[in-house]
Amino acid sequence: MKVLGIAGWSGAGKTHLVVRLIPELVARGLRVSTLKHAHHRFDVDTPGKDSHRHREAGATEVLVASGTRWALMHELRGAEEPSLQALLAKLSSVDLVLVEGFKREAIPKLEVHRGGLGSPLLANDDPDVLAIATDWPAQVAHAGRIILPLDDTAAIADFVCAHVGSGAGA
Repeated sequence: MKVLGIAGWSGAGKTHLVVRLIPELVARGLRVSTLKHAHHRFDVDTPGKDSHRHREAGATEVLVASGTRWALMHELRGAEEPSLQALLAKLSSVDLVLVEGFKREAIPKLEVHRGGLGSPLLANDDPDVLAIATDWPAQVAHAGRIILPLDDTAAIADFVCAHVGSGAGA
């Protein structure tokens, strides 16, 4: 599986870009999965539902399945957070995994940079940043990376397809 990080500072628009990219890449024939890092406590379960009650009772894993989807919830219960590689190993094989977050991991990345935020470029200190999708191209031209217009989903998808080597580009 090819992996591409979608990295940037909070508020840069990483999630917005990912949800625009997925249908574009799928329309080009790629099978895409995502892996999102959360810096805060989160829950995908609903209090009061059986699966939530199972977790609250102490189950390490709860798998919920239906004719439409299945979901596996794993409680760390004080164990160390799994590495990116360990999490990637849990995914089914696809053409591309878009990894949102994990900006310090040594994986190929597309940096999302919004000039108005005033945040420094990750590319300045991260050789794994291959390209920068930005709304201020003149501000980041010095970075020595491919510069892509943040609002041009097709151009960004072309770059991603070239990275994957799929031949699915425009």
